[in-house]
Amino acid sequence: MTTERGGGPRAPAGVAALADATPAERDRLVDGVRAAAIVVVILWHWVGSLTHRGPDGVVVMPNPVDAVPLGWAATWVLQVMPAFFVVGGFAHLAGWDAAGRRAGPFYRRRARRLLAPVAVWVVLWAAVELVATLAGSATPLVAWFPGVLTPLWFLGVYALVTALVPVTATWHRRAPAGTLGALLLAMVVAETLRSVVALPVLGAVSSGLVWLLVHQLGYLWRDHGRVPPGVALAVAGGGLGSLVVVTGVLGYPRSMVGANLWPTTPAIVALAVLQLGLVALLAPAADRLLRRRRPWRCVVAVNATAMTLFVWHMTAFAAVFLVVERLGAAPGGVPDAGWVLARPFWLLAPALVLVGLVAVFRRAELR
Repeated sequence: MTTERGGGPRAPAGVAALADATPAERDRLVDGVRAAAIVVVILWHWVGSLTHRGPDGVVVMPNPVDAVPLGWAATWVLQVMPAFFVVGGFAHLAGWDAAGRRAGPFYRRRARRLLAPVAVWVVLWAAVELVATLAGSATPLVAWFPGVLTPLWFLGVYALVTALVPVTATWHRRAPAGTLGALLLAMVVAETLRSVVALPVLGAVSSGLVWLLVHQLGYLWRDHGRVPPGVALAVAGGGLGSLVVVTGVLGYPRSMVGANLWPTTPAIVALAVLQLGLVALLAPAADRLLRRRRPWRCVVAVNATAMTLFVWHMTAFAAVFLVVERLGAAPGGVPDAGWVLARPFWLLAPALVLVGLVAVFRRAELR
């Protein structure tokens, strides 16, 4: 098994072989956080949404957080996109060092893992849309379920921070604290301007700076590794305190889904700090768990096809929704007892479809 510290497995040698060949020095916690983040995102979309067809005929996926008492508090743990970007920063700095700090080798490695699964997804969906158009469809198939495109916004931002690694990693090596401070100042300025001037471009700039800052935290994690419990507690406390200030004093929404995601607000940076501190606190227990054979194999299985799982999970969900709707059992948009009782179905049915899709398309990621 050829690996890099913080990166994913490179060869499709089978889950058991990949797991057994894990180098002793590998930081398994990083892989565990990445796998957990992918799984939580998928489950959140499948199980935690009020997916239904709206009055205009478009399938929408509102979140029931506001309908659940203290539901917003759950998003402070379960909104895992910040954790995924922090892990990305850790892995990218490892990859940058492994590539001899040369852009060419770094980009080739990252492009294979990130872009190949996306390219397959795009080509297949384009083919489906072409067939539908030739068959007489007046509107794109994705128009009835825009949620199928949900993964693309995340991948676009992730591709941006990946493309900037040669710059951000070089800055980090020269001045870690100064780079974080500069990004933080730039984010504050952009966010202040966005609150004063209603220009969409300012929202995009502010969002990009937020994710760059979160990604930069991963560089610090790799540099410092495991930290004493007191330091981890202080980091988590700082993140929690910042979240309280940002949402309670500055007026940003308390829920970390929806309004805080796009344009992405400084609340996501505070959440990333909180999650990084919590991960550091749980590191000893998590490391013991991930040294066990079965849990580690599960982590390896997810990470080996992480991008394939991510880009296809909403397609699997849409396929099940369409079948259920055609059978006359379309779900409603109210979080009532029926919605709760249907959650196991909306976990298992899309999972079965996704397993089939991954079996077909995983080779694009494992090549």
